[in-house]
Amino acid sequence: MGGRYFEDWHVGEKMETRSTTLTEDEIVAFAREYDPQPFHLDRAAAEASPFKALVASGWQTAAVTMRLIVESGIFGESGGIGLGVDELRWLKPVYPGDALHVVSEVANKRANPEKRSGICHFKLATINQNGETVMSHTAIVLVPKRPEVRA
Repeated sequence: MGGRYFEDWHVGEKMETRSTTLTEDEIVAFAREYDPQPFHLDRAAAEASPFKALVASGWQTAAVTMRLIVESGIFGESGGIGLGVDELRWLKPVYPGDALHVVSEVANKRANPEKRSGICHFKLATINQNGETVMSHTAIVLVPKRPEVRA
């Protein structure tokens, strides 16, 4: 899908990424580095938590989501320039062994006539192997317009 420009995106268009499975070791390593709360680090502590089991950090779910989007090639070789995120929600816990993939939909787009780029809003849902949405958000992305052809 590389090399897509602002003009190539259509409101309502959907894309889906590949799936990746989180392991307990990955969850603990991420938590140790970035979110060292007991229910992310220690199985016994997690069992005593409201989750009743070890769970991934929501920030790890967000990072995995970003990796899946980038690896999908949706924004081409140069990537997308993120301007922000709206309505980030962690809806369900992510457990070791959960397989996640992302479904993205172009919610809206706005061209800037004076600039060589536009802004697209992508609604994203990170979904587990049971079809449950574990995280949702809207990504606001600066997308370049197609270069002008000079004669």
